[in-house]
Amino acid sequence: MSAFSLKIDIADNRYFNGETSPLFSRRQAQQARHFHQKITGYQPTPLYALKDLSALLGVKNILVKDESQRFGLNAFKMLGGSYAIARLLCEKYQLNIDDFSFDTLKTTIKEKMTFATTTDGNHGRGVAWAAKQLGQNAVVYMPKGSAQERVDAILKLGAECIVTDMNYDDTVRYTMKVAQENGWEVVQDTAWEGYTKIPTWIMQGYATLADEAVEQMTSMGITRPTHVFLQAGVGAMAGGVLGYLVDVYGASNLHSVVVEPELADCLYRSGVKGHIVNVGGDMATIMAGLACGEPNPLGWEVLRNCATQFISCQDAVAALGMRVLGNPLGHDPRVISGESGAVGTGILAAVHYHPQRDALMQKLGLDRDSVVLVISTEGDTDAKHYREVVWEGKHPATR
Repeated sequence: MSAFSLKIDIADNRYFNGETSPLFSRRQAQQARHFHQKITGYQPTPLYALKDLSALLGVKNILVKDESQRFGLNAFKMLGGSYAIARLLCEKYQLNIDDFSFDTLKTTIKEKMTFATTTDGNHGRGVAWAAKQLGQNAVVYMPKGSAQERVDAILKLGAECIVTDMNYDDTVRYTMKVAQENGWEVVQDTAWEGYTKIPTWIMQGYATLADEAVEQMTSMGITRPTHVFLQAGVGAMAGGVLGYLVDVYGASNLHSVVVEPELADCLYRSGVKGHIVNVGGDMATIMAGLACGEPNPLGWEVLRNCATQFISCQDAVAALGMRVLGNPLGHDPRVISGESGAVGTGILAAVHYHPQRDALMQKLGLDRDSVVLVISTEGDTDAKHYREVVWEGKHPATR
């Protein structure tokens, strides 16, 4: 068997207490899913069982939730933005979210609104999509180095899109300033003092994918996963999804691992210290959707309480995951997974081929009875770079 060593730093969460959050519960997730089910074109994204890969890697099952098939947007992010915008408008016009429909709201809105956000690509596309559905405006700011394909995808939805010369976190602050000056509504998936309601709604919206996955696992005869690998930028998706899963299964019954790129590993560092640690600089990782240096405090609280471990890894791990999912073993289905989407699977593959495989498997609690859930959060949202990785071998596992 081939052996190669990719950088995978694993930190046990010494601050784990298993406390769940009422904000990110099964009940909240199911309310969000009820909203999403009323959107034209809604259907659960597939949950694939990679049986042949599981056999190779020495676990019972690897389950991949393929979010590239979400409303034709190639990523999961619209789940949060659309739900938050709907909740915001229901609050403004005294409507019940359970009775909400885009068509009803279009006729209710009396003055055109502008929604502003910062994005690495997928979240902004989701906000632009929701604004278009409602006949509203969206202004989207992106950090320097953003791929033109991601910019174009937002522009095609009728939003204004501006690429700044700042990193993600500084762009968030700039967006807030401009939005306040113009009276725009900010729809951001990170939180700070005085800005928690909308990020909470966004995180609750993300949990729709977890509610689907639990339902799908039940239909497959799977009682529960033993492990879940959740990639994190600010930690909004990881926090929202983990909050739901621990409410369903119990935090002590789920080995949960939060995965980040080493150039933007703010949650890994926070997990080591037990308090929020920010990361600055350019954060020039290929995992653009995870290139965030300041944790969402709402997500951090859930992860600090309920995550089992934190991982910081090099970009080649994500590239390995892209190639593994895109070139399946045996009869496994093919999954087109982008840089941020594939890193969970990349960790599993990198561990398998590592010279210290057995020690890493033991560290992660992986064995023949493990059922591992991973979320492929995006497809090839930067198709050019996807081909460079999968076809041309960019970011190789060995040199």
